[in-house]
Amino acid sequence: MTAPLIRAPGTAGEELVDFGARIAANAAAFPDKPAVVDEDRTLSWRELGGLAARIAGRLAAAGVGRGDNVASLAENSAAHVALYAAVLSAGACMVPLPFSATPDALRRMRDDSGVRLLFASPGRLETANGLGAEQVIDLAAIEAWVGDAAPLAPAAVRPEDPFNIIYSSGTTGTPKGIVHQHFFRSRQIRRFATLGIGPDSTILVSTPLYSNTTLVVLLPTLAWGGTAVTMARFDTRRFLALSQRHRVTEAMLVPVQYMRLMDEPAFDDFDLSSYRCKFSTSAPLPGPLIERVMARWPGNLLEVYGMTEGGISTLLDCAAHPTKWDTAGLPSAGADVRIIDEHGNQLPPGAFGEIVGRSGAMMQGYFNAPDKTAEMVWRSPEGDDFIRSGDMGRFDEDGFLQLLDRKKDMIISGGFNIYAADLEAVLRRHPDVADVAVIAIPSREWGETPLGLVVPKPGAAADAEAIRDWANAQLGKTQRLSAVELRDDLPRSEIGKVLKRELRAGYWG
Repeated sequence: MTAPLIRAPGTAGEELVDFGARIAANAAAFPDKPAVVDEDRTLSWRELGGLAARIAGRLAAAGVGRGDNVASLAENSAAHVALYAAVLSAGACMVPLPFSATPDALRRMRDDSGVRLLFASPGRLETANGLGAEQVIDLAAIEAWVGDAAPLAPAAVRPEDPFNIIYSSGTTGTPKGIVHQHFFRSRQIRRFATLGIGPDSTILVSTPLYSNTTLVVLLPTLAWGGTAVTMARFDTRRFLALSQRHRVTEAMLVPVQYMRLMDEPAFDDFDLSSYRCKFSTSAPLPGPLIERVMARWPGNLLEVYGMTEGGISTLLDCAAHPTKWDTAGLPSAGADVRIIDEHGNQLPPGAFGEIVGRSGAMMQGYFNAPDKTAEMVWRSPEGDDFIRSGDMGRFDEDGFLQLLDRKKDMIISGGFNIYAADLEAVLRRHPDVADVAVIAIPSREWGETPLGLVVPKPGAAADAEAIRDWANAQLGKTQRLSAVELRDDLPRSEIGKVLKRELRAGYWG
């Protein structure tokens, strides 16, 4: 991709936060302070900076620099974080591949990105060796690969240089690679400084490095000289124990993690008083769950709504707005969020439609996919580029954004639009319901009709028909559930999103 396909706000007069340079500066400023803690070891800032510089030197010796992509296929670890910093210090672009994807999808990502070097954790080496990279390096043995390479000073970068490519885990065709430039990450790093992330932060990272959910808090923490404690795999008791041991101050979690932590019987046995703030993203955080978190977990809770592609950005400060826990909050500073209809016309406040947004942090396009990029753009009457979300919503009378559904997940029954989020919100209030998803299933009479899939609370004597009748008594006539089915669990992505496509497949084929 040689030219921007989506026109983001300009960077004239804006000082760039150079991530590679910040790592080197922090190594000098905080040499003995812990930088990254993983399951096996702790790297001080001196050690992280030195390792990143030597990996960057070895990459440069291998001919890697500006214009090159370097991939990883690995769980969270100190070595993985050091590699990430090193690739950027060498002036190259990081491509963290999602190990949740199939080998076929990973091969397409490798082919699309053109990476020559692929670093993999020991448990991923077999898969990595089948992806067609010129060289696969064991991330656990990266010191041996580096050898006696001379340290490399961070390369000068330009705002428009690629920082990373984040791939979707698409199962068919070529997955979309979302390109983030250095200016995109620089703006996010500055934004999270205003939300409390700084050199005194100790964050707990429990989602994978290939997810933007992880990076939006991890990168600012490292840029400002804080400490990152990483988990290779999320576990509720381990999360709580690490929080207590390391006096964690912030964490970014997804809703299903909050749900599992609130259901953890030992939750109240751990000292979480060090927490100043928790963040949530990737899916709406239900009001009843917010209530439980705010009541039991010290510190504030901030819900962030946005996209990996950028553009759209809202923030719900749960402590400041306790009556707005059913919303995604207010547009973030510098973000312009609007609602449009199916024809691309801008709608007035209160109207339902597709959410589009423009902000300082916007991708400039999908890698090697100009047609897919063009499909994501809505151009405003003023001539500015906005990114389309595919989400449906509206602004309430106070300017808070209410999310309703994914456009592709909206249920159209008998000609009426039904938003699954409305039905799910009612079902979650039932005392026997732990988790829920509402999907469309075929109906001879109505075309399609809503079905509630419910995971009961442990020990609950749940009755599917009784739950349906209870919910329908509170829903409008056109919203009513045709049935409720009980499930042991719901399929979710690595970052906790319910995979409704998989749920629908069993009914639509």
